[in-house]
Amino acid sequence: MRTLRNAIYVTSEEAWLRKDGENLVVEVAGAERGRVPLHRIEGVVSLGRAGASPKLLAACAEAGIAVSLLDPNGRFLARVEGPRSGNVLLRRQQYRVADDPPRMVPIVRGIVAAKAANQRAVLRRALRDHAERIGPAGGQALEAAERRLTDAARRTLAAETVDSLRGIEGEAASVYFAVFPHLIRVEDPAFAFGGRSRRPPLDRINALLSFLYAMLGHDCRAALETHGLDPLVGYLHADRPGRAGLALDLMEELHPVLADRLALSLVNRRQLAADDFFIEEAGGVRLTDEARKRVLVAWQERKREELRHPFLDESLPLGLVAQAQAQMLARHLRGDLDGYPTFVWR
Repeated sequence: MRTLRNAIYVTSEEAWLRKDGENLVVEVAGAERGRVPLHRIEGVVSLGRAGASPKLLAACAEAGIAVSLLDPNGRFLARVEGPRSGNVLLRRQQYRVADDPPRMVPIVRGIVAAKAANQRAVLRRALRDHAERIGPAGGQALEAAERRLTDAARRTLAAETVDSLRGIEGEAASVYFAVFPHLIRVEDPAFAFGGRSRRPPLDRINALLSFLYAMLGHDCRAALETHGLDPLVGYLHADRPGRAGLALDLMEELHPVLADRLALSLVNRRQLAADDFFIEEAGGVRLTDEARKRVLVAWQERKREELRHPFLDESLPLGLVAQAQAQMLARHLRGDLDGYPTFVWR
């Protein structure tokens, strides 16, 4: 298994990135703010309009370091990368499976079941650790949702079409986010959660979730490309111009564990306050620049936490789970594994 390398997040629009020897150097207003050896970098993510020298971009492309440009909310804008890695035969096999619904069903079934199981695990962890603070009414709601998520995971076994599995996934997401307010333990109306909203997020919790999902999406896309897969052609997510369907597929298993639990921790531990967000004129909500930096630090720390992978039966950082899943999906498509072993958190 590969080692976990760092992603460099650039949040200042006044930043300039350049190459010095075998190092990436970040400067702001002519002053050096950071220096990292290129061999220790997984990717570079700019959350503003930072500039970069052609020499650095060429070095990153040669070293397989993707440079991603996102807007301040984490929405993907562009990506600079070198020649695509991987065997073209693997990608052709990926496309053949995407055009053959019966062959997609086992993969999609595993993804949907794993997502429901991981959402259920988030609720179980909350009930186990914070039952007193959640209260009887909240506890009953979480227990009922837990049962429905268990039922959703079981029903995937009988589903025979991708469309029916998409329906189960949508139902499970609705159940999960309906009880999400019970997981938020701060008594502050500023952190009220009225259901999942995107583009733009309409409250602080949604703004935080959307930002973390964007970071996870970047990691999933990079993992798929590393193992020779096309992140645009997915199975659970239908093809749509500009949408990285397979990266979104991979995210489904991971976001309850990596993103949702981190968002809840940051809010419940009061590491984020109401004034760490601001409301835009159009009604959308997003993190302030300073709060975004703190979230990125917490994100990197979360990715360093170790767990035991249920299929590989070895310890690895959470940040490498996407790499492991992408590798196993590639092995399944090549015929080295009979099925795709999804990630179920325990």
